[in-house]
Amino acid sequence: MVSGLTNPQALECRECGARYPVEPLTICEECFGPLEPWYDLTAIDGVDFRKHVEAGPPTLWRYEMLLPGGPGVERVDLGAGFTPLRRAERLGERLGIEKLWIKDDSGNPSNSFKDRVVSVAITVARAFGFEAISCASTGNLANATAAHAAKVGMPAYVFCPDDLEVAKLVATEAYGAKVVAVRGSYDDVNRLCSEVAETLPWAFVNVNMRPYYTQGSKTLGFEVAEQLGWRIPDHVVVPIASGALFTKVHRAFRELITIGAVEDRPYRISGAQPGGCSPVAQAFAAGTEDVRPVKPDTIARSLAIGNPADGYYAIRIANQTGGAIDACTEDEVVEGIRLLAETEGVFTETAGGVTVAVLKRLRERGVIRPEEETVALITGNGYKTIEALEATLEPTYRVAPSLEEFLSKLSS
Repeated sequence: MVSGLTNPQALECRECGARYPVEPLTICEECFGPLEPWYDLTAIDGVDFRKHVEAGPPTLWRYEMLLPGGPGVERVDLGAGFTPLRRAERLGERLGIEKLWIKDDSGNPSNSFKDRVVSVAITVARAFGFEAISCASTGNLANATAAHAAKVGMPAYVFCPDDLEVAKLVATEAYGAKVVAVRGSYDDVNRLCSEVAETLPWAFVNVNMRPYYTQGSKTLGFEVAEQLGWRIPDHVVVPIASGALFTKVHRAFRELITIGAVEDRPYRISGAQPGGCSPVAQAFAAGTEDVRPVKPDTIARSLAIGNPADGYYAIRIANQTGGAIDACTEDEVVEGIRLLAETEGVFTETAGGVTVAVLKRLRERGVIRPEEETVALITGNGYKTIEALEATLEPTYRVAPSLEEFLSKLSS
């Protein structure tokens, strides 16, 4: 297959540094480490990069110089990215954080940050010549994959656990994708997809396209820095499923520093997991980088990956930057959703509830200092996981269509 890609210049092993051609490859033949795109950062000037970005579209593709692509490569673009960075003053007051920001990705085309990674992955998959798109998903990726495939008229096959939230299943099917509900966990789904990818000529965005797919996550880090005036914050709190988003925010900051687009300064990255699926947080608490798989049991299904591919790397980055990785209870997930909604008017899904709950925990433990400029990543919209709140909320008043009865209830 001929890709036509001119960026990146190669694939590089994260472990041994061996380099490979830009092809649908994922594993190093030398040491079996994961492959990632390699860019010649010495050829990019930070000042020129910033000018190019600021003149670009209000989407993730404004960062095209550090994303897979090139002249003549047609992008699959629904307009994802460049979402709001909201100053969260009321939430900050409640938690005791003087300067808190919420990076709100809930307004992307299919209402989660997964639109970023899929836009990049399908762009590359088409350049490679694949004719069908697929994925293993805990929900949000299913929506994003189906939506982007529909945009360009490509067949889509989405594999997911059979207990997925109804809203995510309905949306995926509405986009026209074929849904394959698998009896088992996400890790069971992922194993099946790996086998299908070796059998059929399909592009699985997070399996055989994974090196390119994860590049979309970098754009969250790029945007945070740009929206802060080309400045890296003191602390970032990131939800962890596979750990790819966590590691790519770090990579985004390092790339910006390397090319001279931002000042090199210390920053910390911390991670958030639900207690019902917290293998990375458990390993971090035990002081080890050995992440042992767990069986997920959590309402935060978009974070329910029991064997996270990038867990080891997330722990290493947390340690290197002075961050932490913590987990919250299921009740705290719901409390986090409500806390963000009632203070900032942002309704997040369960993954965002995990982020806010762990943000609160880290502040209470003193991991986040009150004077630290902190950014929390909110990755999805609350209407996707509405059932998580159904048992906890009901009307404040129930009245007949009577003013007298309403006023009586109001004063009681």
